[in-house]
Amino acid sequence: MTPLSYTPDNTGLVVVDPYNDFISEGGKIWPRIKDVAEANNCVPHMQQVLTAARAAKLRVFFAMHHRYREGDYENWKFVAPIQRAAWHRRSFECGTWGGEFRAEFVPAPGEIVASEHWCSSGFANTDLDLQLKRHSIQRLIVIGLVAHTCIEATVRFAAELGYDVTVVRDAVADYSDEMMHAALEINMPNYASAIVTTHDIVAALAV
Repeated sequence: MTPLSYTPDNTGLVVVDPYNDFISEGGKIWPRIKDVAEANNCVPHMQQVLTAARAAKLRVFFAMHHRYREGDYENWKFVAPIQRAAWHRRSFECGTWGGEFRAEFVPAPGEIVASEHWCSSGFANTDLDLQLKRHSIQRLIVIGLVAHTCIEATVRFAAELGYDVTVVRDAVADYSDEMMHAALEINMPNYASAIVTTHDIVAALAV
């Protein structure tokens, strides 16, 4: 594999959906993701990557899922299954602990929170692409939740838009090992230039 190399002038870290509901004990979705997330130390690895990116002066962008609000989807003609599930669970409910950033991932001053995505892609119907382009970002390092939905959809869309994408395989998680395998071994290799470990990324950013 070509040695990993990233520079702050054109590389950004994209952190996807670090909500309490996803990655904190007591979160609504944590019980579904806990086994896989704990097996690969997803949350500590996400913290390590974020810390390394900040130390390397990379710009940090947060791609956050739409937080549930009363009345969401009620007058929509069509609601995708993944949206219907979030609606019924009241996932990431606005104004509640579950809809807040986990404490370790609260954006620092100057870091950018893109407008919330309604389905899975951090790019679809948001300003993420605009924000990246405004800051001359061409290469992305992606971490967060969930591998086969928001991570994969964001990575696919990024490739369509011409970004070079790296996924940190042990800084993402999913509901099962099978879903992780499908996302990381079958689907995303078609779109991500590199799928690497936290150790790899941290070492590359320290150079």
